[in-house]
Amino acid sequence: MANGAGAGRFVQRRFLLTPDHPCGYLAGRQARTLFLHPDEPHGSAEYQALAVAGFRRAGEHLYRPRCAGCQACVPARVPVERFVLKRRFRRVLARNEDVSVRVEPAGFDEARYDLYERYIAVRHAEGDMHPASPEQFRSFLDGAAWSGSFFLCGYLDGALVVVAATDAMAAGLSAIFTFFEPRLEARSLGVYAVLRQIEECRRRGLTHLYLGYWIAEAAKMRYKADYRPIELLTNRGWVEADQAWLARPMPRAPMPRERMTL
Repeated sequence: MANGAGAGRFVQRRFLLTPDHPCGYLAGRQARTLFLHPDEPHGSAEYQALAVAGFRRAGEHLYRPRCAGCQACVPARVPVERFVLKRRFRRVLARNEDVSVRVEPAGFDEARYDLYERYIAVRHAEGDMHPASPEQFRSFLDGAAWSGSFFLCGYLDGALVVVAATDAMAAGLSAIFTFFEPRLEARSLGVYAVLRQIEECRRRGLTHLYLGYWIAEAAKMRYKADYRPIELLTNRGWVEADQAWLARPMPRAPMPRERMTL
């Protein structure tokens, strides 16, 4: 039996811990992943509570890293009311003024999959997501019955050019995965998608956009600290990280451990 960190209290929850497996972020390292037990309740309340404790969703599962001897993956979120739209972000918004964005139900269709396949082939050709497949798309991005999933879809001259898969929780949105037209790299559509997710948070009256894990040693994950102010989950809870804190050498204050016996 395991105790998981809820919103301000501890409740009894069971978890499963995987054996060591190759880390998907840092070459040459071994990782372990902690999953909420599939027989435990999975609903909007559990999702919100576990997001506050550093968990993410993948398909029907809630998980977070729990690696032996490594604390590199640090949960990150943006307090959207205090988010500062710096000059670089204003330029990205201006560059994409001709992109029309719509909130659409999450799910598979041919246009979305064609864009996803092109994106994975170019941006993740060396990773374990390549090659893409319709089954991979569905299991990764379709969402769960309890996840409040939707897609922010951007269109340019009627063509789909960016999709931000997003989950809606009680107090925030969770940025699950964004894919975009790789031939339009100059538009910074990945940045544009985060800015539109922040805007969607504000429109819904939500407090935070959860960005997943900030990893100082992984170039593809460091960008999350560009969105300021940024809050990181440490053993002191969620703390606002300034530039000096982000520049500290590892190790940093670790993510809190749930009280558990595995």
